[in-house]
This record gives sequence, structure tokens and C-alpha cells, in this order.
Amino acid sequence: MNRAMVAVSRIGVSLPMALLTVPGRKSGQPRTTPVTPFEYHGVEYVLGGIPGADWVKNVQAADTAELKLGRRRRVVRLVEIPAQESEPVLREFPRLVPTGVPVMIKSGVVTSDDPDEFAALAGRCVLFRIDDVRPNAAGPAR
Repeated sequence: MNRAMVAVSRIGVSLPMALLTVPGRKSGQPRTTPVTPFEYHGVEYVLGGIPGADWVKNVQAADTAELKLGRRRRVVRLVEIPAQESEPVLREFPRLVPTGVPVMIKSGVVTSDDPDEFAALAGRCVLFRIDDVRPNAAGPAR
């Protein structure tokens, strides 16, 4: 499914998802996966909704990544949020990203859209804060 979403996005079809490209932790080759960034209290996040996902491990090993939404590309740093701090954000996930709920139910990560069930994912699913990286003297990130 990820490959299909990446291919559709690359040919220019607008999707509510972004493409996250990060070097593979073993190969060093660029790896791209669709993600759904969301905002909570003015801060942008992305949830690694499947425990142990390879893209999450790649992000944890990388310094930066590229986030592409439509034609806009940004160099970002994904900062892992500690489990305790992620609970309030995860509690709001079903409301903020309703399209992500069925995927997580189908994957067996949760059984419903209950906010308490999502809050309980803290420490099991990784929540990343998205920070823009600004190159020195080169202007804003792409």
C-alpha cells in the first residue's frame, strides 16, 4: 500500500498525506513512506502508528529527513517525544487525523477511535515533533 501511495503522489495526484524520505539505517539509500503530519497546539507532529515500523527506525537513526507535501519540500528533523509527554497529543489523534484511525484499527494497533485507547499507545508507538531545519546562510529550508 505504501508503494502505491508513493507512486500516486509522485505523479502529481494530491493526497492528504506527505512523503517522508529518510536514509535507510543500514543501506544509506533514500527510503520514502507516506505519513500524515498533524498539528496540535501549534506544533506539527507525525505518529509512527505501527510499532517497530522500519521507517520509524530509519528516522531514529537519521539526523534529518525530507518531507514533501504537494510541491513543497522541507528538510526537517524529527524529534522523538517521550512517552509521558506524548499522551495528550495521542489522545487527540482520532479527532485530528480521523483518516488514520481505520488504518490503525485494521493493523490491530487499536480497536476503536476511543481517545483513551490512543493515549495508551504512549511508549508503544513513537510520536515525532517535526522541526524545520534551516541551512546556515542559505535561507529557509526547501
